[in-house]
Amino acid sequence: MTRVTKGRGGKSVTLVKGLALDPLALAALGKQLRTACGSGGTVKDGVIEVQGDHCDRIIEALRKDGHSAKRAGG
Repeated sequence: MTRVTKGRGGKSVTLVKGLALDPLALAALGKQLRTACGSGGTVKDGVIEVQGDHCDRIIEALRKDGHSAKRAGG
């Protein structure tokens, strides 16, 4: 999981990568994470994008769901 601002007009986006899920399960998980953060986002090319810096909330939600999650980068 990383937080990115480059190429997004200065806005931060939290990216969740590396989940071995089929596209439908990935879309459902993306919806669940966006709801948990109260934010918008999308799923593109196997990567969940959530608008804003929500790393802590997403890590908590993923661990609650049984996924191993850790922060990458700064």
